[in-house]
Amino acid sequence: MAGRAQPSGTAGSGGGAPGLLPLLLLLLSAAAIIPRGDGQNLVTEDVTVVEGDVATISCRVKNSDDSVIQLLNPNRQTIYFRDFRPLKDSRFQLVNFSNSELRVSLTNVSISDEGRYFCQLYTDPPQEIYTTITVLVPPRNLVIDIEKETAVEGEEIELNCTAMASRPATTIRWFKGNKELTGKSEVERWSDMYTVTSQLLLRVGREDDGVPVICLVDHPAVKDLQTQRYLEVMYKPQVRVSQNYPLQGLTREGEPLELTCTAFGKPQPTDMRWLRVDDEMPQHVVVSGSNLLISNLNKTDNGTYRCEASNAVGKSHADYMLFVYDTTATTEPAVHDSRAGEEGAIRSVDHAVVGGVVAVVVFAMLCLLIILGRYFARHKGTYFTHEAKGADDAADADTAIINAEGGQNNSEEKKEYFI
Repeated sequence: MAGRAQPSGTAGSGGGAPGLLPLLLLLLSAAAIIPRGDGQNLVTEDVTVVEGDVATISCRVKNSDDSVIQLLNPNRQTIYFRDFRPLKDSRFQLVNFSNSELRVSLTNVSISDEGRYFCQLYTDPPQEIYTTITVLVPPRNLVIDIEKETAVEGEEIELNCTAMASRPATTIRWFKGNKELTGKSEVERWSDMYTVTSQLLLRVGREDDGVPVICLVDHPAVKDLQTQRYLEVMYKPQVRVSQNYPLQGLTREGEPLELTCTAFGKPQPTDMRWLRVDDEMPQHVVVSGSNLLISNLNKTDNGTYRCEASNAVGKSHADYMLFVYDTTATTEPAVHDSRAGEEGAIRSVDHAVVGGVVAVVVFAMLCLLIILGRYFARHKGTYFTHEAKGADDAADADTAIINAEGGQNNSEEKKEYFI
């Protein structure tokens, strides 16, 4: 970034060689008011540096004519005149000097070194330009305070992260594992320093136990500055009942059944027991710790068996539905799997629908056969009736036969009718 030009004042000096004093006085008197020249141009850049690091100031001339280059501090004291350092501050060291550049380093930079530094070129008319040194201060401490060292699932806890004495004020970000969360920050200013505190409200669950909560700092003076605390969450037991025997088989009469109950929680469950829901536990059932054993199943054992576990946080349970099949049963039971029960019900509904459709079709076909039978029987009678017409009025049998057979007199009247 190019520096800003401005008229210079009287250059101060922290010391100098005796032979240069007349020349300095002459130059300073000529530079009482220094307008910006239109010929040779001075070039410099602003400097941003972290406290304790090294700042480098460069005064460069675009078109050099061997004019004298001078560097002054914010108090207008001469740091370097050409390659000579009148100011008695050993932190300033000459890096490069030529007719076109004066480059000076400042080690162990502190806040007090901030300000404008002036580059002067003694031409006719003289020129001046300034560069600004900005000092960054990283946070000195980053601390997480947690409201409760141990929380219970479902509880909301408060965490605070504080970044002290930084410049400029820092930005604090929160993460739970890899997920970024949103906190609320407050900034306090002490002299030229800033202290930032960010508050995070977090409702915890059992899945958060052992997960790190990270406080991370965004600041131009530092990278990857963070601190973390691991959450400790207590939760009631998670209970599961598994069938050890028979393995994926039917629970038949006369055969054994073995169940195991497992429970996990924080703290680890200390109380675990078996019971039969809505009924007493059969006397022949053997309970040993987390195991339940029925050596000889019968249909009176049907029911729901529950394993309960508890700890300091609460109580949980898991159920096992037992249905004892006949020894001739060959299909897999569906009582232990609600989805299997739903599929069996769907199959039963499908079979009922198919049977109903078949019954309706058979009934319709029978009705149709009956109607057709009656239809053909009726029209066959009508044919015979008309066939014999004309014999009713005959005088004797011969005449009736002639009339019935369709004699010449009745040949036109003999007709067959079909409806």
